[in-house]
Amino acid sequence: MGSLDFNIGDLVYQLIMFILLLGMIFAVYFFVRSLLARSNKPNNIEQKLDRIIELLEKDKRD
Repeated sequence: MGSLDFNIGDLVYQLIMFILLLGMIFAVYFFVRSLLARSNKPNNIEQKLDRIIELLEKDKRD
């Protein structure tokens, strides 16, 4: 019976390590995804500002 407890302990340890490994992979994935999303936002803001500036310049001409 002693070896059965040892095998269950090994199984639990392997399961915990596997979950931690998956957790690290997901953490890196979401971190990279958030960095990419953050780098795209300033471009959208710059495009909107450019559009506002164009409209203001058009109003000044008229």
